Formats: sequence, C-alpha cells, structure tokens
Amino acid sequence: MATRPLKVAIVHDWLYGGGAELVVEQVHKLFPEAPIYAAFATKEWRQRLDNKVVTGYLGWWPLNRLHKFLGPLRILWYTHLKFDGYDLVISSSGAEAKSIKVPKNTVHVNYCHAPTHYYWSRYNEYLDHPGLGPLDWLGRLGLKVLVAPLRKWDYKAAQRPDYILANSSHIQKEIKKYYGRDSTVIFPPVYMDRFQKLENQKLERKGFLISGRQTPYKRFDLAVKACTRLDFPLSVIGDGPDNKRLRKMAGPSITFLGKVSDKVLEEEFASAQALIFPGLDDFGITPVEAMASGTPVIAYQAGGALDYVIPNRTGMFFARQTPEALEEVLKKFDASKYSAPAIAVHAKKFSAETFREDLTKFLKSII
Repeated sequence: MATRPLKVAIVHDWLYGGGAELVVEQVHKLFPEAPIYAAFATKEWRQRLDNKVVTGYLGWWPLNRLHKFLGPLRILWYTHLKFDGYDLVISSSGAEAKSIKVPKNTVHVNYCHAPTHYYWSRYNEYLDHPGLGPLDWLGRLGLKVLVAPLRKWDYKAAQRPDYILANSSHIQKEIKKYYGRDSTVIFPPVYMDRFQKLENQKLERKGFLISGRQTPYKRFDLAVKACTRLDFPLSVIGDGPDNKRLRKMAGPSITFLGKVSDKVLEEEFASAQALIFPGLDDFGITPVEAMASGTPVIAYQAGGALDYVIPNRTGMFFARQTPEALEEVLKKFDASKYSAPAIAVHAKKFSAETFREDLTKFLKSII
C-alpha cells in the first residue's frame, strides 16, 4: 500500500528580507506545496515563494505598515491559526510564530533564530534604540510596562514545539538559558555561489572590510576606531542609524562606500585582506559570505562566529569588545598565512544545499 505524502505547513514571523527569510525559502524548496503563514509579507517575497504565502488581516493596509507596533495582534493571530489535518508544521521564528497550537497528532518543529531579542538577550539594547523613530519613547514605555508578562508568555510559547532547531551553538545555549529546552543545531543557509566567481578570485587583496547595517549593536565603531588609530585602510559597506556617528570618528584611512551593487559587493569581499566582524551575532551571514570569497574573518570571540571562525585557518578572534583588543589582533594579522581556496571550501559547510540535507535528515529521524 502506497504511503501518502506528508501534509506540511510552514509558519514564519514576517517576510521582509534577511537571513531568516532564506530559511523559509529553503524549507519551501523541500515542501513546495506547503502553505506559508506569516504575519506580513512583501510583494517580492510572495513572488519568491511562489504565491504560497498566507497573511490574513495583518497583511492588509494599514496594519501591514505598522508591523513594529503589533506584537499583541501577532500573538493573537498565530495562536488562532488552525492546522487540523497536517502531519508536520515547521515554524521559523525569532518572535511569535513559534506560539502556534497544533493538534495532538501533528508534529511541530521550530527553527529558532533566537529567543525573542526584545524580551531577553537584547532587552537593554531595544530600550536604548527601539527603532521606532519619533515614537521611540512609546516603544520604551510599552516594553518596560509589558516585558514581565510578555516574557512569561514567550517562555510558555517556547514549550509548545515538539522539537527545536537552533541556528548556531550560541543560540542553542540561549534556548537552554531562556526556555529550558534542548535543541539541535542546524546552520542556516548561506547563498554563496555569487561569492565564488572565478573572475573575482584573481583580484588583488588589500585593506580590511566591514559590511552590514550600521546599528549600535553591530559595533562598527570598534573597527573604525581601531583602523583609524593604526592608519590601516578600511572600507565600510552599508548604511544605517549609526552612520553619522561612525563618520565623525573616522580618520583618513576609512572609506565609506554606502550601499553598493551586488557586483561591487562581490568584488569588495574577494579583494579584502580580511573582513572584520566586531558584533555579537546569533549566527552571522556576512562573515560566511566573506569566507565563500576566500576571505578570512577577524571576529569578536562570541556568538555565531564561534561556529565558523577557526583561528589561524579561517580567521582570528579578539577576546574583548574594545578598540584596543581589536588593534592587537590587526597588528598580528598576516594575510599571507591564509589559503583562500581552503577558506572557501570550509564555507560550503554552511551552504543552502547543506541546510536542506541536514534538515531532511533530521525530519526523517523524527517522523
């Protein structure tokens, strides 16, 4: 007797762009017929996911323009979704999507990007920088008043999945710390083909590079200060709320490139002596993209970087988040000791193909 195919649903917090969305895209490749429930989604992501996205009333105007303010409504929406008849539900979440309730015979696997930042590990950072512009004061007030009950709710919601997957060893520890749950590490997918073009492998390497959204917790200031003091060339890619402050502290050896085209980004990654990654990140897609280009990474010794930076093989660590600690490592760094092909091979451990293989293997072990 033939076995019927699994009936699968996918659930995600919101679809706007970023590393978390790439997880959803790869799960969609494994289960192309599965509906994808999300609180909000852009037109681009609806198309990328073959119009399988289901948003409900939270995706309608004007609510779709107010997503940062709608945490309680997201909780209400996710907890009232129905999954009768489904064999497997995969939630991808760093916020409310993990809170779904499934029938007794349905398996719920949660891919956890991080315990909800604004309740737990980055609570103080969100108080300092809510990211709501002129309504920052309201965000601070709301977070202070509601954080205690919302932490209780978030902890309870994290007990609902049957299995939890963590995107890094760091997040595995955070899940245990905040939720008291064991988890299995499956690294997120990094799209690296574009960073391995043959023509870019011939570029001359010179200077250091830092890339990403310029927000305070990314600690771009450490790289700018250290390279300014040492008079080392540093190219800064990206933009963000910290840009003006960074420019004020930068010396003549610092070049701000702003937002760049894909072609320029690929060339910069392939021609840098090393990428500097000074923040504490849950995983960190950008450093792995740099490695796919054969570029070593100089990273703060914490967070997701512990899973992919191998000292003196794929990069170096600095132990304290201070300009002085980074300066010491930059002075010791010798680009000639690193093999670009070997670093690129190491990066494949974090490819989209590897993610699909690892997830498939895990699902077969539990179903």
